[in-house]
Amino acid sequence: MVVDPTGRPAAGEAVSLSRRSFLGGLAGTAVLMGASGCGSSRGQTAELLASATALPTRFVTPFSVPPVKEPVRRSAAGTAYEIVQRPARVEILPGLTTEIMGYDGSFPGPTIRARRGERVTITHRNTLPVPTVVHLHGGHTPADSDGYPTDLVLPSSGRFPHGGPMGHGGATSRGARDYVYPHDQAAATLWYHDHRMDFTGPQVWRGLAGFHLVTDEVEAALPLPDGDRDVPLMIMDRAFDADGALRYPSLDPALLGRPGVGPAYASGVLGDVILVNGRPWPVMEVDAVRYRFRILNASNARRYRLELDPPPTEGPAFTQIGSDGGLLAAPIEQTAIQVAAAERFDVIVDFGCYPVGSEVTLLNTWGVGSADAVMRFQVVRAAPDESSVPATLAVVAPLEPGPDARVRDWRFVQGTGSRQGQWTINGQVFDPLRMDAQPRLGEVEIWRFYADLHHPVHVHLSPFQVLHRGTGGPGDYDHGWKDTVDLRPAEMVEVAVRFEDYAGAFMLHCHNLEHEDMMMMSAFETTR
Repeated sequence: MVVDPTGRPAAGEAVSLSRRSFLGGLAGTAVLMGASGCGSSRGQTAELLASATALPTRFVTPFSVPPVKEPVRRSAAGTAYEIVQRPARVEILPGLTTEIMGYDGSFPGPTIRARRGERVTITHRNTLPVPTVVHLHGGHTPADSDGYPTDLVLPSSGRFPHGGPMGHGGATSRGARDYVYPHDQAAATLWYHDHRMDFTGPQVWRGLAGFHLVTDEVEAALPLPDGDRDVPLMIMDRAFDADGALRYPSLDPALLGRPGVGPAYASGVLGDVILVNGRPWPVMEVDAVRYRFRILNASNARRYRLELDPPPTEGPAFTQIGSDGGLLAAPIEQTAIQVAAAERFDVIVDFGCYPVGSEVTLLNTWGVGSADAVMRFQVVRAAPDESSVPATLAVVAPLEPGPDARVRDWRFVQGTGSRQGQWTINGQVFDPLRMDAQPRLGEVEIWRFYADLHHPVHVHLSPFQVLHRGTGGPGDYDHGWKDTVDLRPAEMVEVAVRFEDYAGAFMLHCHNLEHEDMMMMSAFETTR
């Protein structure tokens, strides 16, 4: 193994380390750091930021879904959209207005719907007072449209010089940028969000997130619930000031200079208001039939364990049909859904198992206080239901690393010494000009992720398959194609990954957005 003068592995070198020795060291680290972020809510590495206003009454706000964006044109060459990133004032808490950063001024942004193989160009226009970057999370996307964190879209106002306020360079543009998505991938629940270096956390917190849904012929041929029974659920937590403004502990609230949050929130930020599609603890009227819910955890740091109260008298609470990267090979019955930041789960809930008039609450059993519930369903009427959940959903070919497959180890650990308060990967903080690995396109590699605390690990460009969690096989929520995996304290997860089609610079990082902003990112370059 090649090492640099500090004794760390050189860029691009795999770290050879036994699981037992590394996890033993991490267990001690987790004990020493256990007080950091673990007291606010169960199952979290984050701290609670309480609202300064009275919390709204739960389960009275009507549920809604984000609007579907209409294209500006369709042609044989593809489909074109325009989205304006702009400030807006919206009502989130009843009776108060909140200033947001919104895609088209909405919270969350409009939903993009696309078909497999459809070439979509989205022109993002930045009329905000800060630079932005757009990342299509889960998208199989060329490097120049992937949302590398220094590929800034500068404000149209001309306030910033070329290269942006932090001087990191990158392929910047002024006022607008075209993002091109070939959609050469299976049907999946994707989402788009801001990815600006050092400031992703506060800019997503203020509203820069939206759904991006891809369908294909395989999905369309299945008798799954569709239409208004195919429902996206963007779940997030937020905190509010007395006047309705969003609270967030930025060191620079203007998001122009010093990045990061106050030391008390370095482990991550939790809010005490749970929003679904931008509504606090909403109530949704449903028929006594099957519904498909596309669950997205769009929180900065919070992890959820979702359960139904009461559970159905017969059958599973949830039938999982999909994961981050699309449909599973076969449905899986789940009593609960555990979802870390940025993960997605496609599930079927059969309200036909409840009498008309029932109220069913979607609980968060990892939450305490106001965060212990997410939303409520009211079963209001009987209705015909022609949907079903077939025993076979899609072909999910296993990734099988060969005996000579390259192995790369990635350690997600809080910094020490001069890097105290920062978060590191393999002992290094993010440098956008440094490539830490150079995987070859088309080759299956084994990547091992090690953690000190909770880290939802996200890999750009191509999805992966979980091979091992600790010394066992995949966990209960690791099935199918994943692009984000819930890495728990003192744990190792091993995945198989194969990058395809697009050469260039891509990202690997923790999707606890406070960790990401405080340098828990790594760049890799795919090569031919």
